[in-house]
Amino acid sequence: MIPIRRLVRTLFLVISVALVTVMVVRVWQSERGPPLHLWHTYSPPELRATEIAKADWAAYLAAEQAAFDGVRVQVTRKLPEEDRVSVNRYFEESPLNSERFATDWNRSYILEPVGEPVGAVVLMHGLTDSPYSARHFAERYRDRGFVAVVIRLPGHGTVPGGLAHVDWEDWVAATHLAVREARRRVAPPKPLHVLGYSNGGALVMKYALEALEDSALPMPDRIVLVSPMIGITAFARFAGVLGWPAIFPAFAKTAWLDITPEFNPFKYNSFPVNGARQSSLVVRALQRDIARSAAAGRLARLPPILAFQSVVDFTVSTRAIVDALFSQLPANGSELVLFDLNRFANFGPLLRNDRETLLDRILVPPPRRFATTIITNASSSSREVVERRVDAGTTTERVRPLGLAYPPEVFSLSHIALPFPIEDGLYGLRPDPRDDFGINLGALATRGERGTLVVSLDELNRISSNPFFPYVLQRIDECIATSLQHPSR
Repeated sequence: MIPIRRLVRTLFLVISVALVTVMVVRVWQSERGPPLHLWHTYSPPELRATEIAKADWAAYLAAEQAAFDGVRVQVTRKLPEEDRVSVNRYFEESPLNSERFATDWNRSYILEPVGEPVGAVVLMHGLTDSPYSARHFAERYRDRGFVAVVIRLPGHGTVPGGLAHVDWEDWVAATHLAVREARRRVAPPKPLHVLGYSNGGALVMKYALEALEDSALPMPDRIVLVSPMIGITAFARFAGVLGWPAIFPAFAKTAWLDITPEFNPFKYNSFPVNGARQSSLVVRALQRDIARSAAAGRLARLPPILAFQSVVDFTVSTRAIVDALFSQLPANGSELVLFDLNRFANFGPLLRNDRETLLDRILVPPPRRFATTIITNASSSSREVVERRVDAGTTTERVRPLGLAYPPEVFSLSHIALPFPIEDGLYGLRPDPRDDFGINLGALATRGERGTLVVSLDELNRISSNPFFPYVLQRIDECIATSLQHPSR
């Protein structure tokens, strides 16, 4: 029998060799990649969590201005000649430079309705993203009489290097600040909504759970989630390990999972290891909060949740939205809306076999404590879609035509598509020419020779707008109307 001490030494040796091998491979891979640029190595000044907790909206905007000033001085004005090209958003004369637009959607903003506000909404954007992704929802809420507060999360909207040095607690503090500002502008009993996209979905859920434990925090009347980050891949959980060699300056590139040209005016293309690590920490903290609140019986006091999610999602776990969140909820009027694959016959033979049973694997059979709505093809011979709804506590499915259809070239939605209409000037399949941001990423027809474009075809082929966005707005309108009639329901 092998002595315990010898077994421990052997195990330690195996783990050490494996870890060293991973680090060597990681360094080798990163050194083969493109070089770092000023927007990777510079991190603008940002308020930290303890400072945000003491700040008001005006102080936050002042600090935000300092961050953008830092980018202008340390990056834009110092660009070497080879980086002064039109495809670089940080080049002052680039058509992609957001400071040239009528509105710089990289910054925090508040949209005010005409007349006396009927309510307030806080909207949170996603990881590597900017307040631009909340734009269409914020405008809808404003048009319905709400004050819309959209905060730029620390580390976002400036340069990717900012995301390499942020902590998830900074994002939580910013969420609290945005809610404070919303409630300062619109007091109870007028309704308060929170809407979160992707990582922002995790943040607004975490806020609501914290409000269950802290009566000093205003409780939202409604929660709207769009592609929410309730669960992520195992890779993201351990991504921080890949950045360990970066403690040595010679291996600084290992702190980055992607180093790519920055041609998107409102979203980073490059992605630091720290971004993946911090989003993983948010999700783990959120799942602990859900479990703790469920065990204490507090979830019964949560407001209704309306969530929109693509059945297939490369970024977040659709299954986790059901297992880790909705299956834990009481019967409180919550609803999960799932956008199915395009099951039109022309695509059928090309879909992976495991996609046929995807919905059955995501959802348990009814009755469920929450309503479920599937947006799917009317039949395998039609691109027209219908709403298939099963109310909470029932097993009966109701079918309703929507007058919408999958575009012929689209086989599914994606994580990044849900917040944007097909008319969006940056991401839309059929962009409105009046909505011009120097480039349209959603309507590019990628036909040509490989190695010609500065971006991978994978990025351009991923759909970035939602042909069913009118339906999403309709459901949000219903949510608004219900909360105005019954604020506590």
